[in-house]
Amino acid sequence: MNCPIICIGELLIDFFCTDVEVDLVEGRNFQKQAGGAPANVCATISKLGGTALFSGKVGNDPFGHFLKQTLEEAKVDTSMVVMDNHHPTTLAFVSLKADGERDFVFNRGADAFLEQEDLDKDKLNEATVYHFGSATALLSDPFQSTYLNAMKTASNKGKFISFDPNYRLDLWKNDIHTFINLAKQGIALADFAKVSEEEMEIITGKSDLSEGTRSIHQLGAKIVAVTLGKEGTYLSTVDRSEIIPSVRVNSIDSTGAGDSFVGATLYQLAKEDPHKVMEDFEQLKKAVTFSNKVAALVCTKIGAISAIPTLEEVLNFR
Repeated sequence: MNCPIICIGELLIDFFCTDVEVDLVEGRNFQKQAGGAPANVCATISKLGGTALFSGKVGNDPFGHFLKQTLEEAKVDTSMVVMDNHHPTTLAFVSLKADGERDFVFNRGADAFLEQEDLDKDKLNEATVYHFGSATALLSDPFQSTYLNAMKTASNKGKFISFDPNYRLDLWKNDIHTFINLAKQGIALADFAKVSEEEMEIITGKSDLSEGTRSIHQLGAKIVAVTLGKEGTYLSTVDRSEIIPSVRVNSIDSTGAGDSFVGATLYQLAKEDPHKVMEDFEQLKKAVTFSNKVAALVCTKIGAISAIPTLEEVLNFR
């Protein structure tokens, strides 16, 4: 059994400044990379051998075609990628300043305009697992309404729902209360919710792992995974919780590690009926142990999609 997984969200270009310790005013050299958290999740599932479909909107321009081609090279089904003739592909420009802070400019484009009619209803019905992990989907309509309505529809049909709030300070710093409210709506519909420690504290107001995850369960999530970086993952169900340790690696770039963790977990859950797997804590522990390894391996290379390991690389890692 290999349940198809649909990831709905943004697909964009990240331009990373390769000049050392400068802001975007001074930066001159940039490296183009495919970006977007749901796209990273999709690529992870496919590279591990699962069946993943990406649903989102890019501009019908060279950047949009580059992004579609990048997903196809990772063996992601791109039949639900919409090429927008009216809006350009979304672009993000990032540099790391001397004080360690990021300088960030976000040029929002086509991803913001995904509408209900852009979703392929037949393919949505065929999928068993849905992942909602977009950093941009909740920012504004029409994408926000399309996203939340898709979550509600999938939940009503008994689909397995994965949700990652994907908080980005650069996007929400002026309206964190709206983010918290919308994140809680997503968690209420989730079978599996993945959060970082920072996101858990922002959403629940609690820094203690046990108290924070209890609050997330009370909102509605059945399984909660709090990623702890090199320390591993705090896995929690309503009845049981445990820290699942990570593996030691020489980390050089953590970009996409959280997304690869989600993708690897969904890949594991989709091998069987995910609703049954989530009732077996020992099986969940095995899935998260595998996912921690995938995320750690992503940290050993530069980039996101390009750093995702194959199943063979994961199994051969010692």
